[in-house]
This record gives sequence, C-alpha cells and structure tokens, in this order.
Amino acid sequence: MFCKNCGQEYMTDQAIVCTRCGVQKGIGNQYCPNCGQPVMQGAQYCMNCGVATQTLYGMQSGKSKVAAGLLGIFLGAFGVHNFYLGYTGKAVIQLVLTIATCGFGATISGIWGFVEGIMILTGGIRTDADGRFLSE
Repeated sequence: MFCKNCGQEYMTDQAIVCTRCGVQKGIGNQYCPNCGQPVMQGAQYCMNCGVATQTLYGMQSGKSKVAAGLLGIFLGAFGVHNFYLGYTGKAVIQLVLTIATCGFGATISGIWGFVEGIMILTGGIRTDADGRFLSE
C-alpha cells in the first residue's frame, strides 16, 4: 500500500498517516495506492497496474474484518463471507458447488472458504468488493 499523496510505501497496513509527508492514509491523487507510481491528474486508473485511483479505494468500510473472517471459517462452504463482502460472483459459485453436488462439493468449497477466512483475519484480504478497507 502506497501513499496517494507522495508515493511512499506504508510501513504497516495499520498506518494512519504517511511517515514521509504526514498526510492521512487514502488522501491524495498524485500516486497510485497499489503500486506507488505517479498518475496523471484526473486519471481514473493507474496506467502502470490498472487499479482505479478515483474510487472509494482507501476509505473505511462498514464491514468487519473479524465478522467476514469468521463467516469464511464457519460458513465458507456456502459463500456467506463473500456475500457479506460483496463478492457475489464468487459467493454464488461456492453456493452452487455445495448445493448442486448434494453436499459432495462442500468439502472443496468449505476448504476454499476456510482459507479465505484465514486470509481475511491475517490481512491477506483487506478490502470489500468496493475497494474499501475492512474495519477492525
């Protein structure tokens, strides 16, 4: 994660302000928050990595990281955590895999959901489908 104001990489994901320029995390429009490369004024996407620069990226989500992680661990076979985070396509695939196979596919989608739940809790997945950071 990079500062959108100066392009400096944040030391930790928990940083609130940039240690280089002192600007609050998520504020600015001169650098890409994903790769740290300069972006053209008013550009909607980074030409280096393709990430949207003028969206809700970097703002806090009202969705809980702990809730999403626990939903993934305990109800991951049904894709509940992905529905919660707004990843509807992935959630439907997990749900169909479980139901259409009369439960035999639940092992696969259950492991898939369990792994995603752990990734959410450890910070491997940090945003919802809109690009907003999950709240602690």
